[in-house]
Amino acid sequence: MNEIQMAQELIANPEAIGWALGYTDLRTYPHGKWIRELVSTTRDFTLQAHRGSYKTTCLGIVIALHVIRDGSKNIIFIRKTDKDVEEVIKSVQRILESDIIRDIYKTLTKHELQIIKATASEITTNTYTAPRGAAQIKGIGIGGSLTGKHADIIITDDIVNVEDRISKAERERTKAVYQELQNIKNRGGIIINTGTPWHKEDAFCLMPKPEQYDCWHTGMMTDEDIERLRRSMSPSLFAANYELRHIAVENALFTKPPIFFKESTFLRDGVAHIDAAYGGDDYTAFTCGKRIGGKLYLYGRIWQRHVDRVLDVCLAEAQRLMCAPVWVESNADKGFLATEIRKRGVKAIDYPEKENKYIKISTYLRKWWEDIEWLEGTDNEYITQIMDYTEDAEHDDAPDSASVMCRYWDARNRQNYRTAFGGQQ
Repeated sequence: MNEIQMAQELIANPEAIGWALGYTDLRTYPHGKWIRELVSTTRDFTLQAHRGSYKTTCLGIVIALHVIRDGSKNIIFIRKTDKDVEEVIKSVQRILESDIIRDIYKTLTKHELQIIKATASEITTNTYTAPRGAAQIKGIGIGGSLTGKHADIIITDDIVNVEDRISKAERERTKAVYQELQNIKNRGGIIINTGTPWHKEDAFCLMPKPEQYDCWHTGMMTDEDIERLRRSMSPSLFAANYELRHIAVENALFTKPPIFFKESTFLRDGVAHIDAAYGGDDYTAFTCGKRIGGKLYLYGRIWQRHVDRVLDVCLAEAQRLMCAPVWVESNADKGFLATEIRKRGVKAIDYPEKENKYIKISTYLRKWWEDIEWLEGTDNEYITQIMDYTEDAEHDDAPDSASVMCRYWDARNRQNYRTAFGGQQ
């Protein structure tokens, strides 16, 4: 392998650059993957990962690689405060001055990499070929002025933080800044976002759907680490910062994280349930379930659509998992949905729901929660609705369907199915 091939190999495996820089905790997965994606993306991109996962460290390498790969583009880097920005700009300067980055650049171009200008908020190198007068790398705190600024690559890092969690005004300010970035992005440019969610209505709701890496899947935290952190903070804060999901801050019924299983045959010969939406903002929720001993094995899907639009998908899922019959509530439609299901050759049983929804969820689903395992592939939104559920929750279709399934399997008289589903104990 010659020198050029070696340089190209390092760029293709950028975690090795991190190791040479002294970032020995970086890994091929996920860090190498993150860096490659953030350097090569041609579209707006959002990466969410748990706190302490070295996102910002990876960004320093990403910025340096952008500088040596394409000097025609300028970069604006945005963090919450000016002090936060200065820390990263200083780190990027150190990376650009490192032997490994200089060697890669010289090997590929036959030129020396030189820093022409460096301040607490700006860096320009001799790789920069853009005719405009802006700095090659410009750091801005979220309170700084964006007027007159333009960039080919805009990177936001942790612009959402604890202030956004506790202050609606701060959330709105952050959102306004993010929306302004669309106006300063040059034609053909990209916006890269990295960070950790703090609130259900924070600026991440405006960004492209994120790639998410929670504490269970980066391999960077042991079970003991996770449990220690869980004990050190509130359930809602731990869920947002380490599991990348939102739960209600107060009055949450479900705080223990869900457990997942892989083998779909555990659901064979179970039953299915549809909580139907007939318009508006309601969701259609679909649940399959099977009890084995003291455990409930469940699978959930959810769509913010009229039941007619997703019924065939529900029935296909029930058939795939060999769960029958399909139970449906008859209160709203007087048995119409059950009739439609039967027309498709699937056994359906309708039942009248007589139990208060909150009581049903807080009784049956809460009772079973720690003994439920979820089939992998269950919709994230389905689980999120359950974790967010309180008596005043805006949406409760997933916990309602899951609680009906729990009530069914909780019933002592296995023959009296209508009693089990209808809540007429």
